Amino acid sequence: MAEQQKKQQTQEELSTLLKVRREKLENLQNEGKDPFTITKYNVSIHSQDIKDRFEELEGQEVTIAGRMMFKRVMGKASFCNIQDLKGNIQSYVARDDIGEESYKDFKKYDIGDILGIKGFVFKTKTGEISVHAKEVLLLSKSLQILPEKHHGLTDTDIRYRQRYVDLIMNADVKETFIKRSKVISSIRRYLDADGFMEVETPMLVSNAGGAAARPFDTHFNALDENLHLRISLELYLKRLIVGGLEKVYEIGRVFRNEGLDTRHNPEFTLMELYQAYTDYHGMMDLTENLYRHVAKEVTGSEVLTYGEHTIDLSKPFERITMLDAVKKYAGVDFNEIHSAEEAKKVADEHHIEYEERHGKGDILNLFFEEYVEEHLIQPVFVMDHPVEISPLTKKKPDNPEYVERFEFFINGWEMANAYSELNDPVDQRARFEAQEKEFAAGNEEANHTDEDFLNALSIGMPPTGGIGFGIDRMVMIMTNSPAIRDVLLFPTMKSLDK
Repeated sequence: MAEQQKKQQTQEELSTLLKVRREKLENLQNEGKDPFTITKYNVSIHSQDIKDRFEELEGQEVTIAGRMMFKRVMGKASFCNIQDLKGNIQSYVARDDIGEESYKDFKKYDIGDILGIKGFVFKTKTGEISVHAKEVLLLSKSLQILPEKHHGLTDTDIRYRQRYVDLIMNADVKETFIKRSKVISSIRRYLDADGFMEVETPMLVSNAGGAAARPFDTHFNALDENLHLRISLELYLKRLIVGGLEKVYEIGRVFRNEGLDTRHNPEFTLMELYQAYTDYHGMMDLTENLYRHVAKEVTGSEVLTYGEHTIDLSKPFERITMLDAVKKYAGVDFNEIHSAEEAKKVADEHHIEYEERHGKGDILNLFFEEYVEEHLIQPVFVMDHPVEISPLTKKKPDNPEYVERFEFFINGWEMANAYSELNDPVDQRARFEAQEKEFAAGNEEANHTDEDFLNALSIGMPPTGGIGFGIDRMVMIMTNSPAIRDVLLFPTMKSLDK
């Protein structure tokens, strides 16, 4: 009961504070000082730049702008702290410098208000680099209350729903998203320098293929057709390889109708690239070099800390087949298993759940997921997957039960998926037909036959290597972020109305 009374009292106090802020705005408007009529403010420099260049800027005039996060009024002189894109800086505000009327207004400003300050750079007696204000202008009035500074914004649900407040209150969150932008820019620089061409392909598609996932469905009224949001970028990018664009890549959102957890969000950022006249070994070399390049540019090191692990990208990445990985960690040699029945028997012995439709290759993959993935902390390429789970991949010439595919793992997570791309249209049609049977047997993630893609392959696609990178997981590793929601500005959240 006491807790409920305390909560009610807090709500009433908050309501009173919000009312006071609105009254302050009304008074300003009545006095002809409405901050919302201001259209621009000429910012000459940011906070951290002043600190970095203090010796050069001492005594020089600057104009800064940002959100007031702290204010201490001491009679005729006051201090406030202004937070901008690059950090925060103290400002000394005195009545005799900005004028009596302006100082009177300043004393009424609230934490969260956005101010523009013109003044000169100096250092206080305590050694703090500051701006001595000559002019203070209210640029925007905050009508809401920010979280209390010392406790910050700690409720993760509110942080994700109100990312704008999270960015204001938590400097490390802002730094994560600055690094995310740098990761994507670094990828682009690397690929552009390597001769790749960035392209854009459709998000609304009639056939959502290229991955094992359930799509989101929609309806296009103008043509009265059902469409899907894309689940991958693959099939359109391969069409461009057929068209003669030998190196292409796309960074874009894809959408998969699946659950939410620390590594999955129904919309996420994927980067796929395709290169003619190479294979999955070429994709391994590219992946290794790209990861080192991005880590060095974004973090300054090829050795990263993630949770309790030290991830070393400087050493050659391990390469191991799926068969050898399962033999190593599960103690089961699938080279000695020759049929689906034998595989199911071994699965039963190891309490691995499977579906009746599953073949030997499917069960090998289930063993891999159960016994192997958690051990793959350091960078490793897991190669040569079963053909059953790889409908778009070229078979190994010496062992057609398996394909030239790898998955790249760090920290037990799949970070990338790559193939020597299947370019035989007859084989591809047979694979699609097998996928259709999978769908009919209850696999909602199976691919459907794409006739236009088959037509493109019939025209002729050169030998090609292709890869898909999960950008969000890459950012998680580069920023030591524990969940995918921590690297998505606006992650998918359950509606508050439900």
